[in-house]
Amino acid sequence: MNGPDIGKALRELREAGGAQAKVVARGAAMSPSKLSKIENGALTPSIIDVERILTVLDVPSDVKSRLSEATRRTATEVTAWRIYRRAGLHKHQEDIRAVEAQTALLRVFQPSCIPGLLQSPEYVRRLHQRRNPTEETLEKMVGARLRRQEILYDRERSFRFLVTESVLRWRLMPAAMMAAQLDKLITMSRLPNISLGVVPLSAPMPDLPSSSFVMFDARLVIVEIPHAEITTGELRDVEVYAAKFAGFENVALSGEAMREFVARIRDDFLSEQENGPREPKSE
Repeated sequence: MNGPDIGKALRELREAGGAQAKVVARGAAMSPSKLSKIENGALTPSIIDVERILTVLDVPSDVKSRLSEATRRTATEVTAWRIYRRAGLHKHQEDIRAVEAQTALLRVFQPSCIPGLLQSPEYVRRLHQRRNPTEETLEKMVGARLRRQEILYDRERSFRFLVTESVLRWRLMPAAMMAAQLDKLITMSRLPNISLGVVPLSAPMPDLPSSSFVMFDARLVIVEIPHAEITTGELRDVEVYAAKFAGFENVALSGEAMREFVARIRDDFLSEQENGPREPKSE
């Protein structure tokens, strides 16, 4: 099933259910013109587009699975970050939020920065200030990121986060702010539906911690690379990332051992805040 066929199937499902196009578009967080282009085969829908439309249509699970799978089989998408920035990064956050809302198990591997769902507002700002956005753009991004974090309190969903030790030590903010961010990690790790693992630098590496990625159940993976975001639903690709996640999870610290490890790094930041950065020892 190609893009036009999927669009036609979506239109037929909407019409069979008696749903107005503008209502479906609003529920799927897209413009009516975009939905019209998808339904008429003028625009190939993304994996995320199809999942959101099917969720609004509330179709039977077997129909949803069939169409979602057809989309995933034909789509490995690469979208440059500049395109998301042009449209507004906060809008992309809403797209991801919609997919997270349909996910029972979310797995995140991050060798670069604190996972978005666990970031403090200050951390979000520091990450996005690098490109000198307007204050309005920055506040929209922070607001969208914090709205995404509300899902962490849904006990019907499970979250497994893996970060490397380096992520905890990158000095993206002043020491006091970094300490507060690590405190947030410790606090969130105590929620019963959240597992946080830290891969220490001393651990034997099962693989190269090359790129960050997010797994939505076993159906979809989003990979972040410097210039773009890659979305794939190909089963063989998903299995690659599942194996990579499992390998790092096997060598990660978890539970109280992880919290003690993070607390020591936090205390280093607090000590630096109080006493100033340590001077390197002379030979």
